[in-house]
Amino acid sequence: MNKKKWINMIAGYSVIYTIITLLNSILYLANGIYEDPSGNWHELDRAMITLIGVAAFVLCTSSSIKPLILRYVTAYVPSQLLAFVYVWLSGFKEELAESAYRDIWINFTGFFILLSIIHTVASMYKEKNKEKKNKAC
Repeated sequence: MNKKKWINMIAGYSVIYTIITLLNSILYLANGIYEDPSGNWHELDRAMITLIGVAAFVLCTSSSIKPLILRYVTAYVPSQLLAFVYVWLSGFKEELAESAYRDIWINFTGFFILLSIIHTVASMYKEKNKEKKNKAC
């Protein structure tokens, strides 16, 4: 990977982590919880799950598998399994919530679907612009 891709990946990771953290804080505050009950471990867990998702998505977007939906699935399945393993391993340091696996599935899947939709739309837009430029020449 070249330097620009690394910078984009790190910037994307940072933005996504920040947005997720802010949304989580807003939801806690809206529910009257003024301190994160899980503390710093929760922040580290969020960072690791975000890293798994971003790394899987970067690998997915750089893959040459066709069709696009198959590319997304081949990236999603192992990364979701890795996220489940991470949750399972987290159970050794503290007791997991009863809904831990369901929560990670819902959040990780929603995150991955959102990124997939954004990537698909961006790819279609780039392809359309490329076709217009080719017709103009």
